Amino acid sequence: MASSSSSSFLFCLIFIYIATFTFAEDPTVSYKFELTYITASPLGVPQQVIAINGKFPGPTINSTTNNNVVVNVRNKLDEEVLITWAGVQQKRSSWQDGVLGTNCPIPPKWNWTYNFQVKDQIGSYFYFPSLKFQRASGGFGGFVINPRSVIPTPFDNPAGDITVLIGDWYIRNHTDLRKTLDAGRALGMPDGVLINGKGPYRYNDTLVPDGIDHETINVEPGKTYRIRVSNVGVSTSLNFRIQNHNLLLAETEGSYTVQQNYTSLDIHVGQTYSFLVTMDQNASSDYYIVASARFVNESTWQRVTGVGILHYSNSKGKASGPLPDPPQDQYDNTFSMNQARSIRWNVSASGARPNPQGSFRYGSINVTEVYVIRNTPWVTIDGKKRATLSGISFVNPATPIRLADQYKLKGVYKLDFPTEPLTGPPKMETSVINGTYRGFMEVIFQNNETKMHSYHIDGYAFFVVGMGYGEWTNDSRGTYNKWDGIARTTTQVYPGAWTAVLISLDNVGVWNLRTENLDSWYLGQETYIRIVNPEKNNKTELPMPDNALFCGALSRMQKPQDTSPATTNRFSGGGYGWLMITLIFISSLLI
Repeated sequence: MASSSSSSFLFCLIFIYIATFTFAEDPTVSYKFELTYITASPLGVPQQVIAINGKFPGPTINSTTNNNVVVNVRNKLDEEVLITWAGVQQKRSSWQDGVLGTNCPIPPKWNWTYNFQVKDQIGSYFYFPSLKFQRASGGFGGFVINPRSVIPTPFDNPAGDITVLIGDWYIRNHTDLRKTLDAGRALGMPDGVLINGKGPYRYNDTLVPDGIDHETINVEPGKTYRIRVSNVGVSTSLNFRIQNHNLLLAETEGSYTVQQNYTSLDIHVGQTYSFLVTMDQNASSDYYIVASARFVNESTWQRVTGVGILHYSNSKGKASGPLPDPPQDQYDNTFSMNQARSIRWNVSASGARPNPQGSFRYGSINVTEVYVIRNTPWVTIDGKKRATLSGISFVNPATPIRLADQYKLKGVYKLDFPTEPLTGPPKMETSVINGTYRGFMEVIFQNNETKMHSYHIDGYAFFVVGMGYGEWTNDSRGTYNKWDGIARTTTQVYPGAWTAVLISLDNVGVWNLRTENLDSWYLGQETYIRIVNPEKNNKTELPMPDNALFCGALSRMQKPQDTSPATTNRFSGGGYGWLMITLIFISSLLI
């Protein structure tokens, strides 16, 4: 047996080791996600959906600025999976981004642990499965990053915080939808719109069948609630409104906004807004919560409307009568674009750090690189329907780009994405944008399709500085907002129009740029921005995680995983396992 002095010394070592992993780091929030198929009937028809821990939608991740977030994902689906955290910037760690350009997929029956820090961020986001059109079957949930208590918010603490996930929905599951796209056909009109995974309240006996479960939000009269709304759907822009209630816009995707009241707001695919809603009605009855399709033939799309209920605790009856009207601009997007332009950054509010958000004077920074990125209607390449950006339909490599860089593999991708759209025939390639570390990039999204698109860039919040109809030209810069354009992660681009954004390239890694319209994304409308610090060091990019998966040309390096229940129920990856192993070893020396 060890001596008393040796025992004391070893116990001190244990205490120091534990302190190193706990007291010296920011707090950690941990989640276990078990992805399975369940049967649900959100629109009254039984169908297969993707659940997390048996729930559809999945749980909301609740964190605070600078928290370490640990999510152990156990994949019990019959196909590989990745979870991406849309809007969470993964600063210095694109390894945790959960898209094919950075991560090998998690095979069926395996589990894998994401471990990242929500560094210097606040705001409202969501997560979802990024592969194989899976988001169309679920697997999504909200992601909230609260500010630290020492940092003031530009509004009083609300009485409650409510996550609302809206999105168009098909009663066909994602594998059937995939087959439709693979056959070169469009998906057609969705079957409905869900609110938090539930179908519409029966506001109309003809349009809505009996027996559908609807969402109800319970509130207290006179109180103000923060309602975070994300469009997690496939490809439909939605107008969100609450009958007789103003929506005071307070934040979007990590930026506090100038607070303005809206009776309704268009929320495009992939976007998130948070509103302050005061319960100031007399509650003679419940109130409708509505999410309806935009820029479509409203008579044809009547069934594609999500309806929930806002229920006051002193309500005197059920909601009844017609739904509150949407904007009357079906054939003219001007109202919607002006509404989007009205959303401004609150430059006097503090963000995640104690300095004012507006201290970053983006309008006075010299642009170092310009990309005009144009989409077009789907094209046929080698006999297949494909979607393109600037004439290129992206082909995901078998070996992720970031992993190829780590092991200096050649020929996995090309750093030749064009700054201007190609003039020749479209092509399928793994073509990547070569970003300059600490450069300042201007990206103009030109939408030459007849439908709305929204575009997202991982790893960053970008400044939305301009929107306009027609073709963007150099003269369009004269219309840019160079002072308080909103900083966000997903922006809409109207049909036959352009949207310009500015990005400060300070986050080293490989970052996905994509349309959030799932059908076009699936068919290749994406690329990546690769940003490398020439002076490689751990200050600008964290090392490859010790639990990284290997695939493609590096698949021989992947060790098999024990998928027995006893093993997969244990926490895996991320480095904390070594802490436990070391503690067990030290403890054994005391015996």
